[in-house]
Amino acid sequence: MLEQIHLLAAVTVLGVLEQVYFFLQVIYARRAFGISPPKTSGPPEFERIFRAQVNSSEYFPIFLALLWQAGLFFHQGLAAGLGLLYLCGRYCYFVRYRASSLERLTPIYFSAGVLWILLAVSALGILHFFLSHYMGLNVLQLLT
Repeated sequence: MLEQIHLLAAVTVLGVLEQVYFFLQVIYARRAFGISPPKTSGPPEFERIFRAQVNSSEYFPIFLALLWQAGLFFHQGLAAGLGLLYLCGRYCYFVRYRASSLERLTPIYFSAGVLWILLAVSALGILHFFLSHYMGLNVLQLLT
């Protein structure tokens, strides 16, 4: 069983570590700009870091759900590869958003594209499972 999920688990751990890094950047920015919680506003430099972290945190559960569904129902290696692309895109998003709000657009579109691919792969895998498990219809055999 573990050989079927080890890549997904590794990407999940990397994703959690990335989230921790983003959280720490907000803490460092709070200290640098003298902004105590629960305040979320301050200089534009702080607000960009804060928004990049919050936005990344908001998408993280969606990413995890799609990563695991795609890996379990379609293909672990493909899902893990897409997961790594997503995490790289998110890191670029964070770094670029920190520098300028306009610079965030390309990496956010890239990350969103990867999520759409994970969604499509997940849906195809789940559809194939339902068709084969409940209807006895093997789509892969029909295609060949």
